[in-house]
Parts: sequence; C-alpha cells; structure tokens
Amino acid sequence: MKAIDSTRTIVIDDTTLRDGEQTAGVVFSLEEKKQIAKALDEIGVGELECGIPAMGREEQASVRALVDMGLNARLITWNRAVVSDIQASIHSGVKAVDISLSVSDIHIEHKLGKSRDWVKAQLHRALEFAKSHDLYVSIGGEDSSRADLDFLCELTEIGAEYGADRFRYCDTLGLMDPFTTYDHVDYLHRNGALPLEVHTHNDLGMATANAIAGIRAGADFVNTTVNGLGERAGNAALEEVVMAMKYACDRPLAIDTHRFVELSRLVGQASHRPVPEWKAVVGEKVFSHESGLHADGVLKYPKNYEGFDPSEVGLTRHMVLGKHSGGHGLQSRLQNLGVHLEADKINFLLQQVRSISQKYKRSLADDELLNLVAHPTNISGVING
Repeated sequence: MKAIDSTRTIVIDDTTLRDGEQTAGVVFSLEEKKQIAKALDEIGVGELECGIPAMGREEQASVRALVDMGLNARLITWNRAVVSDIQASIHSGVKAVDISLSVSDIHIEHKLGKSRDWVKAQLHRALEFAKSHDLYVSIGGEDSSRADLDFLCELTEIGAEYGADRFRYCDTLGLMDPFTTYDHVDYLHRNGALPLEVHTHNDLGMATANAIAGIRAGADFVNTTVNGLGERAGNAALEEVVMAMKYACDRPLAIDTHRFVELSRLVGQASHRPVPEWKAVVGEKVFSHESGLHADGVLKYPKNYEGFDPSEVGLTRHMVLGKHSGGHGLQSRLQNLGVHLEADKINFLLQQVRSISQKYKRSLADDELLNLVAHPTNISGVING
C-alpha cells in the first residue's frame, strides 16, 4: 500500500447526526444535535452530514437550525437521487447534498426492480436539478462494495459531466476487508473521474481499518461517527480514524483530539449508548494497567506500553490493583494516595491485594486499599459491599 501524500487534504465528513442517529432506537433532540455539531465544529471537523430533510418539516427545521449556527464546517444532507428530496434540502438551507442511489446489481434488481440504464438516467436527472441550484454534490453509491467497478467508473464519468464534486464509495453492509477496500478504491482513483469518499460499516469489525485503507488508496473524504455509532454494528469511529491517521499512518489531521473523551461522553449520553470502558481510544479504562510487567514498564517510560499519551484524547493513566499487580504498580498507587511504606510491607500488602482480587474477581478501590494498609491482617473487613 502506498503512503499517504503529506500534501493531500483529507476531509472528515462526520455523519453522527445522520447515520449515527439512524442507529436503531437513537433519537437526538434539537439541543443535542446543536451541542454535537458545535463540538465537532470546534475540534476542526470539516464537514457534517446533518440529516435527511425529506423526512419532513421537523427534520427540515432541525437542519435549518444547524445552518443558522454559522459553523465553519460544511453542512451536507442525505437525499435519495430524486428531485423532491433535493428540493427539501434546498428548503432547509444547506448548500451541499449527498444524492444516494443503489449501484450494485443486487440492489438494482432485487430492491429497485430496475436496470443500470435506469440508475444512470436517475443520476442524470438528480444532478441536473442539484447543479441548477448551485449545490455541492457528493454522489452516494449505495452498496458500492458489491457493485461492478467499471459501472462505478461510468457513474463517476456521468457525475463529472454534469458537475458532481465527488463520489462516495459505500461499504453499505460492512463486508469488506482492508485489502479489498484498498484495491477497489485504488481502481476507482486510477480509472474514475471524480474525487473519492469512503463510507464504511463495522459489521465485521473492520470499519476503521477499511476507512484507513480507502484513504491510503486515494480517497480524500472519509465518513465517521463519534463512538462508531451507526446502523447495525456502526460506522468507522471518528476518534479511531483520526488517531490511526496520526500514529499508524504518520499523517496527523488538523483535529483537536484533546476533546475526544468529552465529545464521546456527549454522544454516548445523547444516544443512550454508554461508552464501554474498553472502547478503543476513548474508553475510560484503556490506559489502565494491572499486569506487573506492564505497570513497571509504564512507570519507567510510558511509551514502553502506551502508543500515545492519554492526555492527548482527554484521558488519564490509572494503575489498577488486582490479581496481576506488581510491587511497582502498588507503590505508585500508594504514593498517589500519600502513603509511603517500606519494601517488606509493600511485598506483604501485595500478597493481600492479590488474594482479595482473586477471591472477589475484581480490582481494589482506593478506600479498600487504604483500609488494607490500616488493617493488613483483616482482609474481609476492608471489602466494600
């Protein structure tokens, strides 16, 4: 795979407010949408896919309210490739639209009951109308990952002829792997006629990897959602894509990562989807260390066992005391609590910590540790609950 050219501008098109809200059972209030949009804009996200105006007046009013916020980010709406949908977006005040149409033969035959020629004619009509109203247009290729690549190239040529601005390659069912994604996007990059965007789903747990592969292959736009929220198993997570670009690809984006945890919690609360403690990048416990070997290594030099500093995303490091703890981790935790013990007492205390953790199948809280320091032989008396 080729390296990502440092001169390329990579644009995050975050779709938390559209595909994220399409998660089964998720509904954002207008105030929550405005808070999320404001936070995304403030950290430097370049584009927000902010709704589906064709849903009705309430959705149109919601999109209009976001437009009226005067954000720096470009606001783009999702539409079927039909004139009435695009008209609803115009009524909502946006200047950019994604016009989506089914592009795989599976969808064309079994969902639409139409033909490839019908799809091309539909695209032509939608583009003419959108461009007659001076809209920025992304052509959304639904089910691109199961479509004929040469047909996709043909659609990009129609798009270029009628003024489309980019083509969205969608792995709608999340069935791709990064290697095939790279090959497909690379083929479209070399043979198609429009700049490319990648939209990946996480049904096989590879949404972030596929998004990165698409960028490496030449896509300049990438869809994300905060926390990976989205239909079924979700989308590529904003925080994962941005940190992967920086540390896996050596290609940092102009995004303020320090507010990732704040943003993650905001979306988690608004969506009623709590963020798992082990969630990559923003999980509360992803910088927790228990293993004696790891804790010792981190205390000596954090980069021994941490790929980046937890403060970079708004987290803090935490030494967990449990079955696998070592003396250095215990000593560090005690020092943070203002307790200083001699080496022999720490060794005795460590055995007690391990015994309690083994018995109760969990780590020790700070107050339990302090109780154990005060009463080292009364194990049962220090346990909460």
